[in-house]
Amino acid sequence: MAQRTVLVVLFDAVQSLDVTGPVEVFAGAERHVPGSYRIHTASLDGRPVRSSSGLTLVPDSPLAGAPAPHTLLVPGGEGTRRADPRLVDWVRGHGPDAARLVSVCTGAILLAEAGLLDGRRATTHWAYCDKLARDHPSVEVHAEPVYVRDGEVATSAGVTCGIDLTLALVEEDLGRDVALSVARHLVVFLRRPGNQAQFSAQLAAQTARREPLRDVQQWITEHPADDLSVEALAARARLSPRHFARAFRAETGTTPGRYVDRVRLEHARRLLEDTADGVEEISRASGYGTPEAMRRAFVKALGAAPAEYRRRFRPAPATT
Repeated sequence: MAQRTVLVVLFDAVQSLDVTGPVEVFAGAERHVPGSYRIHTASLDGRPVRSSSGLTLVPDSPLAGAPAPHTLLVPGGEGTRRADPRLVDWVRGHGPDAARLVSVCTGAILLAEAGLLDGRRATTHWAYCDKLARDHPSVEVHAEPVYVRDGEVATSAGVTCGIDLTLALVEEDLGRDVALSVARHLVVFLRRPGNQAQFSAQLAAQTARREPLRDVQQWITEHPADDLSVEALAARARLSPRHFARAFRAETGTTPGRYVDRVRLEHARRLLEDTADGVEEISRASGYGTPEAMRRAFVKALGAAPAEYRRRFRPAPATT
């Protein structure tokens, strides 16, 4: 097996977790399969850089003396929004030579500045998706997924999503068992599929200001198998269905139906990941009613049927 060199680009005001998260995943895989990865960090001049949180990171070498990478990883952070032109030029010149080009969080902005995302699908931290799309209209920006793969280029969303993407790369290189072993060691219980939304339903939606609507949000989360029609929820909030639907969307930023769909999907996912319950039982407990209804929801949202989702994302039992 050929060793893959992972070159991590460092710069001032880098987000430290964008660096250390993926590095820990690759290092964990190397411990499981010695000789699989060589990790190398480099800054423009080889000097230490100060992260956005104040940590000092010491690179292995200057970029000019770095080994040719199999995987070139560009982290994010405040430094990508005012990137040194020399760094952009280096990425522009060397990025296409890597077998795999990866960005974490707003590292996608640096790749876009270098012209390496033109005509490609990409994502970044949710707070900067609009900026990426506005400043680089040739990039097809997807705001929801935790990561996006487009050929040899892979971009991930904010911070911890870089761990999800790196685990997916390890699975691609070394197999599912190694990736899951690394995830368990890091206490990352499950890898999220790339097209899963960056936020859970509760995080994606705003918390309603009015107490009756907040209570309804909580009720939906705790009772996914109940009648969650607009009429039933409106009655719980003591509002007319029309008034309730309008107020819910105004205060949470999403419709009642979309919120219910996401809560049910997350509930079903957790049961598939954490229990041995059958698909039929889970479909009832999650409010889908039938396995076919749940299958349609999973395929639409995640691109995988429930059984396939469980096979891919439920941790293997730990050995005694």
